Amino acid sequence: MTLKQIERAGIEAVKMLRVTKLSVGLPFMINSNLLPPDQCYLEYPDGSIKTVTISKLDNEFKIVDELDAERINFIRNKYNLY
Repeated sequence: MTLKQIERAGIEAVKMLRVTKLSVGLPFMINSNLLPPDQCYLEYPDGSIKTVTISKLDNEFKIVDELDAERINFIRNKYNLY
């Protein structure tokens, strides 16, 4: 396998994982260099996306921001999440 083939296989695996998690009602984590290192996006089955951080006290996600429709579309376009 070439490096490109391995990269494509990895991208397809992540896309399949996203669909699977969302279809069973679980959120999907999107890591992004647009955010500080301690934050990520969580995409929910209802289509919403929230910026979250991990609470060091109870090891749970804490919502930092709920994205509006325009920002959700930007994130989906940037990461080809359609």
